[in-house]
Amino acid sequence: MSVADWIVLVVTLVGIVLYGIWKSRGQRDMQGYFLDNQSMPWYIVLLSIIGTQASAVTFLSAPGQAYTDGMRFVQYYFGLPLAMVVLCITFVPIFHKLKVFTAYEYLEQRFDLKTRTLTSALFLVQRALSTGISIYAPSIILSSLLGWNIYVTNIIMGGLLIIYTVSGGTRAVSYTQTFQLVIIFAAMFLAGWMVVHLLPADIGFKEALQVSGKMDKLNVIVTDFDWKDRYNIWSGLIGGFFLALSYFGTDQSQVGRYLTARSVTESRLGLLMNGLVKVPMQFLILLIGAMVFVFYLYFRAPVFFNQAQIKKVYNSEQGVAFRAVEDKYKQLATVKGEQVKEMAAAIKAGDERVIAEKKAALQATDVRSNETREEAIALIKKADPAADTNDTNYIFLHFVVNNLPKGLVGLLIAIIFLAAWGSIAAALNSLASTTVIDIYQRMFKKEETDAHYLSVSRWWTVFWGLFCIVVAQFASQLGSLIEAVNILGSLFYGVILGIFLVAFYCKWIGGSATFWAAIVSEIGVIVIYLLNIVSFLWLNAIGCFLVIITATLFQLIAGKKKVAEVQV
Repeated sequence: MSVADWIVLVVTLVGIVLYGIWKSRGQRDMQGYFLDNQSMPWYIVLLSIIGTQASAVTFLSAPGQAYTDGMRFVQYYFGLPLAMVVLCITFVPIFHKLKVFTAYEYLEQRFDLKTRTLTSALFLVQRALSTGISIYAPSIILSSLLGWNIYVTNIIMGGLLIIYTVSGGTRAVSYTQTFQLVIIFAAMFLAGWMVVHLLPADIGFKEALQVSGKMDKLNVIVTDFDWKDRYNIWSGLIGGFFLALSYFGTDQSQVGRYLTARSVTESRLGLLMNGLVKVPMQFLILLIGAMVFVFYLYFRAPVFFNQAQIKKVYNSEQGVAFRAVEDKYKQLATVKGEQVKEMAAAIKAGDERVIAEKKAALQATDVRSNETREEAIALIKKADPAADTNDTNYIFLHFVVNNLPKGLVGLLIAIIFLAAWGSIAAALNSLASTTVIDIYQRMFKKEETDAHYLSVSRWWTVFWGLFCIVVAQFASQLGSLIEAVNILGSLFYGVILGIFLVAFYCKWIGGSATFWAAIVSEIGVIVIYLLNIVSFLWLNAIGCFLVIITATLFQLIAGKKKVAEVQV
């Protein structure tokens, strides 16, 4: 990067940290540290919810996902708006009325301590693992730009995030997320504009869309039903609904966002607006990836987007063979450049016969390019058996660093850091609050001062930060980060949601039946995933229904008995 890029990057990041510390001054108790004394207006709640969900993984990996697999990933979010409506009717008023710090406090009042503790533990495991992946995402950038060892980079990035989160608490997270998102949306808009601007003079946005569509990258809606297909409208609407309902209704990293609102109405407004904004936001981010694909049809793409990995191969025994494969790939890229121009001309002329002919030729060359790329990946693996051979996460980064003007590169790198800091800080904050409120305070130190609990909360934030750094060291083996995070969530979210739905709607089912049903269901979900019976989105619905059905059976076996109800 240029000096201008480094100046923009450093000034943006330092400014955000100082702003967060300034906004969070004066916190002296857990009410302020975790809930900001429930003083947030709905628009801050909205931006905080989006900022928590939209991590660096979203802005770094999603364009690469569209580049490799088209835009069908957007269907993953189709169930979200409906989930927001259900949350506003059920979860939000209950949590506000009970004045809870965490969602899991309610479960002890409804069931018993063991069910509350189990649910908290499921959340802690899932969220800690996901946060470790989120730490790895911005580390990729520093590692690629500076040539740093990825493991050392994870430690540095994680350490900065621990300091940032411990110093600020919920108020710093919420207000800096608001500031961050303004910068993020502006920078992503500029990136999208630059992709089209850098295309040949006779190719505008409309022509780029047409080319992208002909190459099957605008596959937004897939109606074919297939249990194993990860992204179609059915898995998105049904599986996505259950995932969103569990994530926003039972994951403390999100529950903690809307519990900071001034009132039930403000919480509902924040969630409903999130339902309206999230799908088009994700659509536009994926569209940038589709446009980057078109860009690299006209201008030669590298055979592998992780340049640091290529340098390692150059210096290995496979260097000569790799360069030969690279030359072959460049020749095919030149052919594709000519073929895409011919197809674009045919599209302008409206000649369907010629369009079909040119499309078939371009797709055939693209297949040969992919085969050549597989040869290159095999050489990379041979040179370094531990290498990460999935470069989806590097595609957008490569475009940004190598094609955007000075200053804008630094700004776009900064937004990936900002997105990471906002979502990871919220996650660490929720991990600490759940540990202190649901386990430490409830089971070990019931009668301590607020100052004591605040101090312990900060130390638990440090602990979870260190744990997540350890997880980040293994994240390079997980492939596309945006898929890895969502798969991990789907392994746990359905079961957690099932516990809450039993609590809300099956008042005759007790804590013991629910507790054992959750354990059995979680084992069942993991087995189904390992056997690859269905795509991961369906695991959210399966886990939820497994808990409800199994808990019902266990309660029937034990015999119906009066269950204490929480008045809500």
